[in-house]
Amino acid sequence: MASEITYAEVKFKNASPAAVVKVPPDTKKHEHHPQKYPLWLPWLTSLLLLLVCIALVLTLLVAPFSHSGDQPTVLQQKFTEWWCVSAVPQGKERGWTCCPKGWKRFQKSCYYVSDDMMPRAESEQNCTGMGSHLVVINSKEEQTFLSKQLQQSARGENYYIGLSAQKVGQWHWVDQTPFNVTAAFWRRDEPSNKDDQKCVVIHRISGLHNNWNDVKCEHHYRICEAAAVTV
Repeated sequence: MASEITYAEVKFKNASPAAVVKVPPDTKKHEHHPQKYPLWLPWLTSLLLLLVCIALVLTLLVAPFSHSGDQPTVLQQKFTEWWCVSAVPQGKERGWTCCPKGWKRFQKSCYYVSDDMMPRAESEQNCTGMGSHLVVINSKEEQTFLSKQLQQSARGENYYIGLSAQKVGQWHWVDQTPFNVTAAFWRRDEPSNKDDQKCVVIHRISGLHNNWNDVKCEHHYRICEAAAVTV
């Protein structure tokens, strides 16, 4: 009996190594181990996501203006930040009217109100350099809009507009728009029509409607106007 027990124990110990050695190779292939990725893979993924984000931002900023014309205007070349509002009624093809950031929009025009003073000639050059011109006022609505904007400003009294005279009393607009006497908004007893007062300003503190003054072409603030960009 004791020998049988000893035999049984020896047999068990001899069988165990054989069982381990003879495990089929296929069993090893199906064992699960954590997947190891290259250390640079997360960095590459992050870089690709960053590039995609940059491309989307550039598309949103640049693509809309590519439809407004083959050649960008001077105004578009000078400014990179814009404010846009819907330009068409709801339900129609989408469109936007855009002005440079910091400019005021009214109907189809953008307006820049300066915070520094210049003589008339330099004021006109400053507006031209931004792709605009000294403002040309064509209606009572436009006059009221500009006057309200100026009354919100705490700077100065006089703001150049694009009206001047080469000879006394012969007024003309900077963009060659014909001067319409019925659409003029002079202050009471103005213009004085003096030989040394051939430039015109809006006198900010004179109310909303009749506030034009002919003045000497000295240092004053200015209002520039440009056509709004439609995209």
